[in-house]
Amino acid sequence: MDSTEREHAGSQARQHAARLTAKDIHGVALTWVDNAGVTRVKAVPTARLPQAAQWGVGMSPVFDVYLSDDSAVTSPHIGGPVGDLRLVPDLDRLTCLAAQPGWAWAPVDRYEQDGTPYAACQRQFARRMTARAAETGLEFRMGFETEWTVTAHPTEQRGPHVPHAAEGPAYGMTRVVGLSDYVRDLFEALAVQDVDVLQIHPEYTAGQFEVSVAPADPVRAADLVVLVRETVRAVSHRHGLSASFAPVVTAGPVGNGAHLHLSLWRDGKNLCRAGDGPHGMTRTCESFLAGALEELPALLAVGAPLPASYLRLRPNLWAGAYQCWGVENREAALRFIPGPPLGPDAANAELKCFDAAANPYLLVGAVIAAGLHGIDRELTLPEPVPGNPADTGTTPRLPSSLPAALDHFARSELLRAELGGALFEALLAVRRGEAELARGRSPRELAEALRNRY
Repeated sequence: MDSTEREHAGSQARQHAARLTAKDIHGVALTWVDNAGVTRVKAVPTARLPQAAQWGVGMSPVFDVYLSDDSAVTSPHIGGPVGDLRLVPDLDRLTCLAAQPGWAWAPVDRYEQDGTPYAACQRQFARRMTARAAETGLEFRMGFETEWTVTAHPTEQRGPHVPHAAEGPAYGMTRVVGLSDYVRDLFEALAVQDVDVLQIHPEYTAGQFEVSVAPADPVRAADLVVLVRETVRAVSHRHGLSASFAPVVTAGPVGNGAHLHLSLWRDGKNLCRAGDGPHGMTRTCESFLAGALEELPALLAVGAPLPASYLRLRPNLWAGAYQCWGVENREAALRFIPGPPLGPDAANAELKCFDAAANPYLLVGAVIAAGLHGIDRELTLPEPVPGNPADTGTTPRLPSSLPAALDHFARSELLRAELGGALFEALLAVRRGEAELARGRSPRELAEALRNRY
């Protein structure tokens, strides 16, 4: 940031601070997501927002090599007690938090002390990949499905039994009735925050829900998933409940995913429709999806980042455990959704193999990088799998463990080049640290360790 940009940010922040103070808002939570997928925060008084916007708030870069249990590893570029960064809030995303009276929120970009962009900033990586696509005329609309499990009395969650707040069948009205006030308050809080909710429904596992929001540009989509999760967490707390976004809350049942939906656009046209490629997609869309599909084994190390992620990523659970695509095929890792005949704008693709322990900024950026590489090489999709890939006997499984996914990630020259050395090596170190942390632990122990971390 130069002096002109700092002055503009300070002026803008002073106006925001006055507006927030008039609304009796006295604190602003400034968040970023680390490489372990944990949302970290520094909070400032509302009166200090102009200084934060101009000069940032200090934070150690060592958090880029923190693990899910708050222990730390090191990497060739990042690690140890030395150094400091500046957290600079994105004032365009400043939001009053409906479920946390007196608070506002903004995501941050991270800069070096001299104002230059921090090479390992995940949010700026997502922005950089989005800009790369825009240079070719491509825009994206992306959105995450947010799944979580609601439990009661979090201080009593010990041992294999988890006291779910609402039982009842998958997609059953019973669960909505049992938590009617809770779900209503979620609707209200998200609406007040201008989050366009498409739907909320009870999911497969006991106490599990899912919310889908309207698509947005990639950086905004990642911002939204952070805002939605923290809103769910706050509403849950106000109802005496606990919300867990961990890949698995208990070992065995269906886990919490974070499916990524995306569509490609050029000149106002949805490239997922009205083309001569497979099932009506354009050739550009086909090549993008083919690039993402080809890179999925390495992308798993980004989007399924914990050993526990692979307790969720199993066949016959609609988790997307197979490296294939299919039309409306919920067992395929890549599901193509043509949309209703009279609604061509609804056509999109869904990547099902990711979960909410992933850093969403890293994920959208890495998927774009893989897809653009597919376009550059004019890749084509293989034949779609029409049924359950588990029944074919020939459809390849995605890696079934974090170490297996890491082998693909470590060999990915594409992701190394696009992420840059500092971010790539930090990710690699964190994933290896998580694998070592899980060594010797049973599935039950893995689930218990993460239940209240995400």
